[in-house]
Amino acid sequence: QVQLAESGGGLVQAGGSLRLSCAASGRTFTSYVMGWFRQVPGKEREFVARISGRGGATHYADSVKGRFTISRDNAKNTVYLQMNSLKPEDAAVYYCAAANRWSLSFEPDYWGQGTQVTVSS
Repeated sequence: QVQLAESGGGLVQAGGSLRLSCAASGRTFTSYVMGWFRQVPGKEREFVARISGRGGATHYADSVKGRFTISRDNAKNTVYLQMNSLKPEDAAVYYCAAANRWSLSFEPDYWGQGTQVTVSS
């Protein structure tokens, strides 16, 4: 079992940057594939990015590729999402997620509570 707590959301102007953090509980952080989803009201939750346990592999949604960077600090049990060149369409609630295995698609076993990102145009 792992518990996830996001932070770092807020209001930013279009073109700006934000860094989200997700702190995980537990002693086996490196065993989890970590990632981020986002959701806007009325739409399904959308995959954003994921990173393997040791950080050697990453995967991004096409909509954020080249603008967002996922990373992790296993010593701090924390995963980050650096978001640059933000667009109004990036506004959403961002959820941290953890999966027990790397599979064809990111299928989390655990979720955080979410953090709101608002992008003003």
